[in-house]
Amino acid sequence: MRIEKLTAEINGDQIHFSRLGAGRPLLLLHGLLGGSFCWRQNMEALSLRHNVYAVDLPGHGESDAPCDLDCSMPAQVDRVSSLLERLELEEMDVLGCSWGGAIAMLLAAQSAKVRSLVLAAPVNPWSTLGLGRIRFLNGCMGEALLRTVWPVSRPLYRIALARMYGDPRRLPAGTVQGYRSHVMRPGRVNNILNTLRSWEKDVTTLRAAIPRIKARSLLIWGSRDSAVDVGSAEPLKRALPHCHLKVIEGAGHLPFEETPEEFNRLVLDFIDQQ
Repeated sequence: MRIEKLTAEINGDQIHFSRLGAGRPLLLLHGLLGGSFCWRQNMEALSLRHNVYAVDLPGHGESDAPCDLDCSMPAQVDRVSSLLERLELEEMDVLGCSWGGAIAMLLAAQSAKVRSLVLAAPVNPWSTLGLGRIRFLNGCMGEALLRTVWPVSRPLYRIALARMYGDPRRLPAGTVQGYRSHVMRPGRVNNILNTLRSWEKDVTTLRAAIPRIKARSLLIWGSRDSAVDVGSAEPLKRALPHCHLKVIEGAGHLPFEETPEEFNRLVLDFIDQQ
């Protein structure tokens, strides 16, 4: 089977997404600065049992967005909900990583369509890693610095990605080039700044929403995650209903890229449970 590259217009914005497979729908939601490209080592394996949809959220991946677009988590949830209605998907499993994991939880809190959640190192209220950087970038000096550095930041991509891996030697060929092509799209720095401006408010909203989640959940974390504190996994597990936790020893923040075979097995074993 070949991956279908599709688009849908949602509230005037073009959303790109990829589809592969057949069976019960499985929705994939990427992290900050990511896109459907993130799932290149997962879609084929997951599609053997499921109809997989990997979305490029507006302002990310191949989905461009106006410079003033609301890129907050609740706004992205509204767009995803509209896309699901457009696709006439009634029941699905949802897999989200990092920022996309937070969006997945917000979606599950408001939609009975979500049957189960798989969350790979999701942004959550119990992790404060990176909060200082976010607050700095939300200030005038931080924004000015980011706008200045962004156009000439290409040499830093490999370094930044390597830090997301528990073992940088496992960085797949083509990964840096793939992320670079999306990060350097026109207007992307504005989209990222718009996302960061509402970050703390969004996490507060998430904290209030978590008790409303009814779907059973699986948390997957890398033991060497340097972006979302692995120590936050236990309190998040206690807050979610029917939740299991799997820690992949030696992996970093992107276990779906770094250890795809183990990751895919964990996902399928969980979502295929009756």
